[in-house]
Amino acid sequence: MDSPLLQAQGLRKRFGTLEAVRGVSLELRPGEVLAFLGKNGAGKTTTVKMLAGLLLPDGGRVHLLGKDPFQDPWALRHLGAVLEGNRNVYWRLSPLENLVYFGVARGLRLGAARKRALALLQEYDLLEKAHTEVRHLSRGMQQKLAFLQALVHDPEVLLLDEPTLGLDVETALLVQGKIRKLAQGGKAILLTTHQLEVAEALADRVAIIHRGEVILEEEKERLLARFAGDHYVLELEGPAPREVLARLRALGVEGEGPFLFRGTGEALWRVLEALKPLPLKRVAKAEVDLLEVFLKVVGHA
Repeated sequence: MDSPLLQAQGLRKRFGTLEAVRGVSLELRPGEVLAFLGKNGAGKTTTVKMLAGLLLPDGGRVHLLGKDPFQDPWALRHLGAVLEGNRNVYWRLSPLENLVYFGVARGLRLGAARKRALALLQEYDLLEKAHTEVRHLSRGMQQKLAFLQALVHDPEVLLLDEPTLGLDVETALLVQGKIRKLAQGGKAILLTTHQLEVAEALADRVAIIHRGEVILEEEKERLLARFAGDHYVLELEGPAPREVLARLRALGVEGEGPFLFRGTGEALWRVLEALKPLPLKRVAKAEVDLLEVFLKVVGHA
């Protein structure tokens, strides 16, 4: 397995009497998207700012490609970030000027930064606005440009805080596709979002933070399968006779069709026996989505 590109160990941050982050540890490996989820005030943004080198931790360590960005700030050239609720770009500069500025600031030569900037603006359909001041762009265009400034120097690690916020459906899907492609190309990506359908579509792993602590971290598919548990959906080709319904109820089957059964695979065979000889249309393990998992985990925390 590839070594982590970004590691956080035991991060802590206090604001006055509020302990906003309490011992958070995370790892990001090449080619993966980690969805970092939590309610407002849970400590997500504070954690991301510490990972980005913008906020000094009160305790714990951050390593970016093996280097401590607080001891070696030049290590931050390996990182790109989009921070929700912040001005990620300069509003009195044009998109082209912004991207060239950030590219040079992060180590690119002027000519290479300009070439890279023009290529990104064309790829994301912003080339026509290349010379328009950012303050005159729509919110969606500003959000796209914020995403591009994180990409301009081609970093290995991306911290994306609500990257699709304010985008129309078509553009949001475009950005999601780009994020997926970046991960497939080997980028390590931390994604924070309240749009859990976006997190479910993109994430390889999920971490949930609650009151400053990570209370769950697991591979997405394993997590969804675990919360689905032994729940099965059964559908018949036609309605079930009254005597069959009585047998199903005795076995704990719910619903009128489709039916829901909670139990082991062994117990499911008894349900199937009770349905004989009625023709079955579908038998499948019930599914849950990331929203259901999030609500259950935070609700029980």
